[in-house]
Amino acid sequence: MTVRLGSLALETPVILAPMAGVTNPPFRQLCREAAERGVDAAFATARRLAGHGEPAHTDADPRLSAGTCAPAGLWVCEMITSRALVEGNAETLNMIRPDPGDPVRSVQLYGVDPAVVARAVRTLAEEDLADHVDLNFGCPVPKVTRKGGGAALPWKLDLFEAIVDQAVRAARSAVAARGREIPVTVKIRIGIDNDHETFRDAARICEDAGVAGIILHARTAAQHYAGQANWDRIGDLVAMTKLPVFGNGDVFGVEDADHLLQHTGCAGIAIGRGCQGRPWIFTDLAAYFHGYDFHAEPSLREVANTIIRHGELSIAHFNGDEYRAMRELRKHISWYLRGFAVGGQARRQLALVSTLDEVKERLEQLDLYQPYPQAADGPRGRAGGYRRPHLPDGWLESRTLSPAQRNSLHLAELNISGG
Repeated sequence: MTVRLGSLALETPVILAPMAGVTNPPFRQLCREAAERGVDAAFATARRLAGHGEPAHTDADPRLSAGTCAPAGLWVCEMITSRALVEGNAETLNMIRPDPGDPVRSVQLYGVDPAVVARAVRTLAEEDLADHVDLNFGCPVPKVTRKGGGAALPWKLDLFEAIVDQAVRAARSAVAARGREIPVTVKIRIGIDNDHETFRDAARICEDAGVAGIILHARTAAQHYAGQANWDRIGDLVAMTKLPVFGNGDVFGVEDADHLLQHTGCAGIAIGRGCQGRPWIFTDLAAYFHGYDFHAEPSLREVANTIIRHGELSIAHFNGDEYRAMRELRKHISWYLRGFAVGGQARRQLALVSTLDEVKERLEQLDLYQPYPQAADGPRGRAGGYRRPHLPDGWLESRTLSPAQRNSLHLAELNISGG
């Protein structure tokens, strides 16, 4: 079920949705490897059913070089701010450092200045730092929207069009130097609230500009992550655009993914909160997209081994800074252990680890023979409640920027990546 995003062949139409403080290189690697296990399991089953005749699966077209074929999915890094990338911020450059086994380096950019966004795209292209760029227009966080960024920005059609158009032009300008196009996708929400939807106009602009695909989180900025995702809007988007549409929102397993695809006809899915502490969800999803029914159910010992490997990868990512790596790992540990009978004291102790040896010691004290619990499945992540969107004064009065808004737009520029 290959979906094409410009020059990129996405052989498994699954995208890891960027999450600040979560989808760093170590976690992306675990997710990618889990998806590859699902692909391998599906092909192995197909070969058995074929009676060991001709292989049911062949490798990707050899004409497709690295950067043009994503066999198991697309693993997008945490949100990178265009300003920080252009300025060469060291932390930002470490955040985009790729998983060495990932054939496609995918970077999500945030920005409000068309020229800066375009320059960031050119930097990624000319310095060969990415094979795919996703533009973030879906962030609902008040510190972003109150200045006109994130999910608030598509309301201003002139600004949205300028950013998208210049980003695509910058990506295309790299073709001569690299020998291939860098596809640009766009992540959006339904709109600011139910009375101020923006996704239809955004899709029209994206299609005219030459964007390769759209990811729609089927909630408004006002919803944040509350309530139910409105999958009907994903179906509306599919019906109105020729671009591949990836549905995002309330997919916590294969059954949800199947319902979303059947309900909307979207080309693929993007997974955010559903993978927190559960990278093996991508095993199930990859197998599903290749025609194989599989549900990964790791025992607590297998989960513990994943936690340890996550810790090892994190230490390497943070250049040997073990304390920082463990501090980042703590939240993942609580997600990994969801549903298992661990006990409050053990959870509290694991939430305070500062070395990998501590992690190993405390995990060994658990009943690691526990099978995978049913309670580990289902919705994950904080839902929160509906919130009145924080917007600049007079933002909703016009679909174009006023002179005052244009002059103050620099206030929405962020120079710290990750959200």
